[in-house]
Amino acid sequence: MKRYGLLTLLIISCLVALGRQVEYGKMSGFVRQIVLEQAAQSNEATRLATPTNMRLCAFVQTDGLHEDVLRRYHCRLLASFGHIHIVDIPLESLPALSCEQSILRIESGSGNNALMDITPQYINALPVYAGKSLPQAYTGKGVVVGVEDIGFDLTHPNFCDSTGTTLRIKAFWDQLSTDTIGSTLYVGADYTTEEKLFKLAHSRDGKDQTHGTHTLGIAAGSGFSSPYRGVAFESDLCLVANLTGENVHLIPKKDRYKYTYATDALGFKYIMDYAQREGKPCVVSFSEGGLQDFHGDDRLYYAILDSLSGPGRIIVASAGNNGAQKSYLRKDKGRKRAGTFVKLRNGTAYCTLKSDADFLLQLVFYRSRKDTTVVDTKRVLQCTDSLLKDTIRLGAWSYELLVQAYPSAYDKREMAYDVMLKQLRAGRYELPMSIELLGENANVEMFRGIGQWYANTKNMALRDGDYTHSILSPGSAPSVICVGATSYRTHLINYRGVKKVSMNGSNGERAPYSSVGPTFDGRTKPDVMAPGSNIISSYNSFYLENHPAAGDVDWDVKRFQHKGRTYSWTSNTGTSMSAPAVAGAIALWLQAKPSLTANEIRGVFSRTCTHYDSSLSYPNNEYGHGQIDVYQGLLDILGLTHVPELSREQPVGVQFQPLPNQKVAITFADTQSHTFRLRVYSVSGSLLLSMPHIVSASNYEVDLSRFQPGVYVIQIDGDSASCTGSTLLRL
Repeated sequence: MKRYGLLTLLIISCLVALGRQVEYGKMSGFVRQIVLEQAAQSNEATRLATPTNMRLCAFVQTDGLHEDVLRRYHCRLLASFGHIHIVDIPLESLPALSCEQSILRIESGSGNNALMDITPQYINALPVYAGKSLPQAYTGKGVVVGVEDIGFDLTHPNFCDSTGTTLRIKAFWDQLSTDTIGSTLYVGADYTTEEKLFKLAHSRDGKDQTHGTHTLGIAAGSGFSSPYRGVAFESDLCLVANLTGENVHLIPKKDRYKYTYATDALGFKYIMDYAQREGKPCVVSFSEGGLQDFHGDDRLYYAILDSLSGPGRIIVASAGNNGAQKSYLRKDKGRKRAGTFVKLRNGTAYCTLKSDADFLLQLVFYRSRKDTTVVDTKRVLQCTDSLLKDTIRLGAWSYELLVQAYPSAYDKREMAYDVMLKQLRAGRYELPMSIELLGENANVEMFRGIGQWYANTKNMALRDGDYTHSILSPGSAPSVICVGATSYRTHLINYRGVKKVSMNGSNGERAPYSSVGPTFDGRTKPDVMAPGSNIISSYNSFYLENHPAAGDVDWDVKRFQHKGRTYSWTSNTGTSMSAPAVAGAIALWLQAKPSLTANEIRGVFSRTCTHYDSSLSYPNNEYGHGQIDVYQGLLDILGLTHVPELSREQPVGVQFQPLPNQKVAITFADTQSHTFRLRVYSVSGSLLLSMPHIVSASNYEVDLSRFQPGVYVIQIDGDSASCTGSTLLRL
């Protein structure tokens, strides 16, 4: 979860009054939490803040650039995007800074979680191309693929050229690095030469994490003598290792506020700045995320992402892996009640409610009798800071109930309520507990945060809720391409010859874990789908070395030696695997048209994506526009879709291989002889060559030496469906 401990800290600290004026209305919930926490820990909250070793990286919106104001409070300006800035702020400066007239908003949110499948189910991968060969004309050359993630193995030969010798990683910012002497970056250090990168060997968290090694391989790995080549396998690579819930223990507590959404945004900027210096288009893959909210804690973050995005600058993010859990419950006006049973996770349940009128929240605990607690939202609004705190004692069990009310960031006419139930003392077993929404005069919506919603025979009427509204941030941002997961293969044979089985669907259907929309403000997400279940890619050799008995490494399909180290190809599952596949595909499209924007890409999706369920209208909140089709997208971008003679599919039973002297070898996969017609088009759609009747054995060579080097479209019309279609070819 991106805001770990957020509500607990907020509730505890709200009980302490500040000794000076603070403009809470200018602060996001996370920033308010920090201010209140600092006041609770010190009796000196009224003194003018001076620099301390505890600082916050935050978005600051102003009515202009007031560097004198920032200097007065010992702040450090890190980046500016119009009137929104990324600023390093001493914690003690927050109260006074918020009172400055020129400061309009201070916003931040804490880290993300890596979006690897939590079950974990690691099995064999369907090729990223969904069974279609990557068009030979486009390999990502001349495009920068950026990945911000955790657990990078910089030595893996998958990130070199196909020979495993020349490193394709051009720049790497490890935000967790302690090697900061001489670094000009806000946190950590960067490494920009092959010598330094190979010497560093892995990100600071690389002995315990491997997520980034896998996602990078999907987006852009060379394959290194294996079938597991990434999509944009000749692109340049620029990486950022950031902080998440999985590696937060590596950072001292006093420094953790330096690692926020704002720091993630600096990582995106680092990658795009590198691409700009090189004069190349860029796509960034981000397989992390956290919960949406109604505080508006993402408003400036989304504005920065919008500023970073543009022609040839694309951000891609995972949808999330919460689709298999009920996450949304609605009680419409006129309905008396709606509810569900809730199972606590690690002793905690958390949800957010939103309503257009007052209502009752009822908690029922099922012992030998039913124990009921009812909260009237009118009472919550009457509490100091609109905060209700109560202790529920039930014999051997006791719970702390916390309810915080605030106006919805999306509609000020509606109120939102964060509800947390925390177990203080437990009996011999967990008490069944239900949440009910009562009141005929209100439309009430409930959004799951922590805990599992389920049905229980103790009251079968309480089984409301559906599997929607589970998209994670920043995939929910308007400018970000949000990617969900489809499923194909269901099993593999691991490197020890053991069959491993995991069922997340087949034939291209949406994986049940893949998060679905709409967003909290009602927009359709995800944007697109890609294979995410059982995808094989590179794994971190240092993780393998330090965790030889870990459950995930049992899903290795192959291990091999390279320069004295043991490396592996391993299967993972999740929308983490889908996002880099789409990022790699977009890199191919950027190679064809470097000025593509996110909206133009969505247009390509709308015209070319494949649809698993033709009965649905697209885009929708399960599949977005459908599953990405790399080849048809290229045809669309190149303007070839208007040529009626070209097929909409590739000839999957035919391979085309460029030969010396401008010749092309045509090979039929079934090794049989075939009769076919062959035509060659320019990328402008002009017919350049037509060979109407060819009878051939399993191999045939065509001489195209009359044509200039470049990209061409070959249409083959064979005597079977698998031998009919079109493909792009570079001569």
